[in-house]
Amino acid sequence: MATPPIKAILCMQLLAIFIVAFCLIRINCSWVAEEGLLRKRSGVHQRQFDYFKLSLLWPATACRNTTRCCSSNACCRSNLPSEFTIHGLWADYNDETWPACCSGPQFDKKEISTLLKPLRKYWPSFSCEAVSNCHHGKGTFWAHEWEKHGTCSYPVVHDEYEYFLTTLNVYFKYNVTGVLFEAGYVPSNSEKYPLGGIITAIQNAFHATPELICSGDDVEELRICFYKDFQPRDCASGFIIRSDRLSSGSCPQYVSLPAYGSWRYSTVQRQFLDLSDSLTAVS
Repeated sequence: MATPPIKAILCMQLLAIFIVAFCLIRINCSWVAEEGLLRKRSGVHQRQFDYFKLSLLWPATACRNTTRCCSSNACCRSNLPSEFTIHGLWADYNDETWPACCSGPQFDKKEISTLLKPLRKYWPSFSCEAVSNCHHGKGTFWAHEWEKHGTCSYPVVHDEYEYFLTTLNVYFKYNVTGVLFEAGYVPSNSEKYPLGGIITAIQNAFHATPELICSGDDVEELRICFYKDFQPRDCASGFIIRSDRLSSGSCPQYVSLPAYGSWRYSTVQRQFLDLSDSLTAVS
């Protein structure tokens, strides 16, 4: 039997190498497509998120520890919001972890210039302090939310403008404050409400179980979860019934929705602090 020429053997080996390499590439690409990987800023891939969580803040609770006023701190406004405001729209995993600081452009305020009026009203900051961002620096509250959470919302959300617009639309469509007010859960510095009643009101309205976070007896955050098409779903952590006692994060069985009451800054104090802040900025 004749021995194949050396050139033919080399060609066959090269062809085999090419086929193996091609298969590996196809396998890798298929895996990436199936898992829906996102690229973090470090260049490391991570899997695509499972659902969205809309986190809302109760302003009076958020402002309880305010010690400094400035133009960006909504706690110092004479018309502090008396409704839940937006903390952020977060991409989460079903195992109660989440992606963060994914690949995407840095926050650019010009990108959301047409949304600034509703953002200032419904997505305000309750602090004068700069917030850490994904670039080892500090910036605004909005910059933090976009860079940490918004960049990980792909492929549902594609850019900064769409992230903020989408969040506002979901916030308006699922009006948590309206649902609770209609059920009789209104701001009060003396009344306490059953946690189970608040949860039931949300469940009846949206057919989904929320999360609540409290500071002492005061509701601080309320979170509503959504599938990727923004239909409500139970939040991953859910609620646990044990011995007829309802458990939800840090909340007791009876909670408050504090009003913006006697603890607030007086008008004179607020004007003085605002003036001091303005003079500091000028100097």
